[in-house]
Amino acid sequence: MSFAILGRKLGMSQIHGDGGAVIPVTVIEAGPCTVLQKKTAEKEAYTALQLGFAEKPERLANKPEMGHLKQSKSSPKRFVREVRVTAEEAATVEVGGTVNAGIFTKGERVDIVGRSKGKGFQGVMKRHHFKGSATMSHGTHEYFRHAGSIGSNTTPGRLFRGKKMGGHMGSARVTAKNLEIVDVRPDVNLLFVRGAVPGTRNGFVIVRKAR
Repeated sequence: MSFAILGRKLGMSQIHGDGGAVIPVTVIEAGPCTVLQKKTAEKEAYTALQLGFAEKPERLANKPEMGHLKQSKSSPKRFVREVRVTAEEAATVEVGGTVNAGIFTKGERVDIVGRSKGKGFQGVMKRHHFKGSATMSHGTHEYFRHAGSIGSNTTPGRLFRGKKMGGHMGSARVTAKNLEIVDVRPDVNLLFVRGAVPGTRNGFVIVRKAR
């Protein structure tokens, strides 16, 4: 069984592989996740599991949320997401059960979904890698980081949708695909994934089998 699990990015480190090679890895706390709900093809027209990760104080949960948790007899969770599974995979777990890092194996390939670091409002040079509208010479200090002309006068007389300009950067859903699991430690619910994973330290992520 290997579908998906919720977790938390703990940060980056390095481990030594065969022959002493240094492998850069991202350490992920994967689970344990509580199965809060099962969705079936007969009732919801698709098969999925609703997983919850990381405890949350009851004072922060509203009444609808507490009512939803009665079915699984679980405490409130900070990170709740649905993961698509097959009917055979859904049959291996029950509502109220747990899913841990042991569902993955060493050498397996996974996709990891996270939220990138938010960088606020940024200009075109940082956001879109523009070269700049002028050289760094005398008399250009007022506009060398600007985008330059952004449109014409009467034709078309407007800006086309999607024009690259300054604006909000980061804080977006990002998927890092086809990453290799270098090591799995199910006793402490840790995954060691080769390479970088989107998001900040302690940010929530979804680890799923590579498509």
